[in-house]
Amino acid sequence: MTTTDATPTADPAATTTDAPADPAPAPPAAPAAATGTSGRRASQGDGTYPRPQLVRDAWADLCGPWGFAADPADAGRDAGWWGPGAADAPFDRTITVPFPPESPASGIGTDEPLRVVWYRRPLTAEDLAAAGAGPDGAVPGRRVLLHLGAVDHSADVWFDGQHVGHHEGGQTPFAVDLTPVLRARAAAGTARDGDPYLVVRAEDDPADVTQPRGKQDWRAEPHVIWYLRTTGIWQPVWLESVPEQHLAELAWAPDVPDGSVELTARLAAPPAPGTRLRVELVHDEETLAEQEVLVLDRDVRVRVALPRQANGQQYEELLWSPETPTLLDATVTLVAPAAPGSPDGTDGTDGTEDVVASYLGLRSCAVAHGRFLLNDRPYGLRSVLEQGYWPGSHLAAPSADALRAEVQLIKDLGFNSARVHQKAEDPRFLFWADRLGLAVWGETANAYASSPRAVELLTREWLELVRRDRSHPSVVTWVPLNESWGVQHGAHDVAQQHYGLGLVHLTKALDPTRPVVSNDGWEHTDSDIWTVHDYAAHGPELTARYGTPEAVAAVLGGIGPAGRRMRLADAAPVADRGQPVMLTEFGGVSWAGGRDDAWGYSTATDGDDFAARVGELLGAARACAPLAGWCWTQLTDTGQETNGLLHADRTPKLPLAVLRALVTGERPAAGTD
Repeated sequence: MTTTDATPTADPAATTTDAPADPAPAPPAAPAAATGTSGRRASQGDGTYPRPQLVRDAWADLCGPWGFAADPADAGRDAGWWGPGAADAPFDRTITVPFPPESPASGIGTDEPLRVVWYRRPLTAEDLAAAGAGPDGAVPGRRVLLHLGAVDHSADVWFDGQHVGHHEGGQTPFAVDLTPVLRARAAAGTARDGDPYLVVRAEDDPADVTQPRGKQDWRAEPHVIWYLRTTGIWQPVWLESVPEQHLAELAWAPDVPDGSVELTARLAAPPAPGTRLRVELVHDEETLAEQEVLVLDRDVRVRVALPRQANGQQYEELLWSPETPTLLDATVTLVAPAAPGSPDGTDGTDGTEDVVASYLGLRSCAVAHGRFLLNDRPYGLRSVLEQGYWPGSHLAAPSADALRAEVQLIKDLGFNSARVHQKAEDPRFLFWADRLGLAVWGETANAYASSPRAVELLTREWLELVRRDRSHPSVVTWVPLNESWGVQHGAHDVAQQHYGLGLVHLTKALDPTRPVVSNDGWEHTDSDIWTVHDYAAHGPELTARYGTPEAVAAVLGGIGPAGRRMRLADAAPVADRGQPVMLTEFGGVSWAGGRDDAWGYSTATDGDDFAARVGELLGAARACAPLAGWCWTQLTDTGQETNGLLHADRTPKLPLAVLRALVTGERPAAGTD
């Protein structure tokens, strides 16, 4: 590793469609608004680019209509559905990617359990041109990468009848290189014989409880707190062209006390001698810092110092927080060594290999003296539990703009934080949380079983997610486990205790800059925040348990309100590091408006009763001084779980101003509804 320290929308139509096997592909997307080579800033993008902190000019959106086939007998591989004879495969329906086939938005809308599904789409000359790859994808010196944002749970990809990639992990992105196939087609002259096909096979066993599945029900019908499944492709599929040598990964780590930013970059291949990396940081069109370093390895680490103003308080104007979500834009340029033999020592260019746009936020997260600290100041988290589920599209967002609207709605309700629950949310949601100012708890879907396979699957997926999201300033806490899911016997099973501890320490090995919650709710091993889940029906119950330091100590030292031990001292001796205490699930008041299968932790009879119950519980949580923060359950109704502040379609159950007043404790402004 090279280390250098240096100083200066609405849901789509929801109908079931029978369509021809080979739908016309959607028109290629225009290049993203936030790019590196065009000089525009990544932080000012329109929220459509699928990978918002590593942005290039040209890309092609491959979402839209694809051929679709269910494969209940898992016969497709042996039958060659992926190969040249794929035209004979029963791709007899059209699905709208990236919506899962169980959702109405997909155009399939099936309620049958799906274990294996197939997708097929032609890759056209227009797609390749939009991605910057030329009409046949065989531009010398460039590679063509296919990106899949998330495919639940495992995926195989074929291109023009050749297997080009495999991935396991239903929430993590992956890319496959199409270049060898495209070059072979061009060399053989077959590029004119018709468009080659992309084929994706996804496998997601509905009954496999060792897979990280979160809130997706293993039963045929949703029950209690679980909801309909999401199978196959559920995040964007897109294409880009990159140089042979390019930036494969970026990660930003701000150091607020030091006034610097550390960039860790990974190259696609070992660098040629003389390769250099250039970093420029900009705020409001003003260049804050520039640095260029010699690259000696595929992994490059660069520390860039930021200017300090004479007035120390003025320095804080650069800091990110939900109230002032300041973002610094970055341009990262990989510079190739000069070509030998040219008269001027160069190849006639500036030697540029790759240019990407990125952004970051300068902020710190820590815990001390029983408080959560943001930028070294106590910061109370007013969080809401966000399932990230839409009735028309399930775990997939209805549109890119729906993610922006979701973040804005959470803020409009008076929350400054969201716990995205049992789901790793689309990076475009994190983009809007960064830009609009919303703290996010980084969580993942858990498995239900305890087994070596379950440990391996979740650990691998979790570490990929930490790497994916660690540069987002909005992410302030990591939560690998929830309510002992997958570690149900952690109070007695030493293996399960080590598993929980291992997740904590592996998370800190990748990212030591954020607090980690070992097991949200109860049965903590080694945790930076003591979190409690308490669905008391009335405010006085919360006040009695969390109103004084003595009461809180009694809860943490024994059996919690859910009947589970709060801390497992045998697993990790309890060390007082000044960990704060947070009520990270409470509320859960159901008001369904007559739904027969409505479920909640307590039930309101009408709108007035709902307002009274919600207000009483929120008021009690705000008044419990020992609590450093809290998380209300929940933002929206989700299926039969009708304890949202909003209906499933995001309409509020009470006027928005009334809900905001209940959340914040402030009186509604005069004249508001």
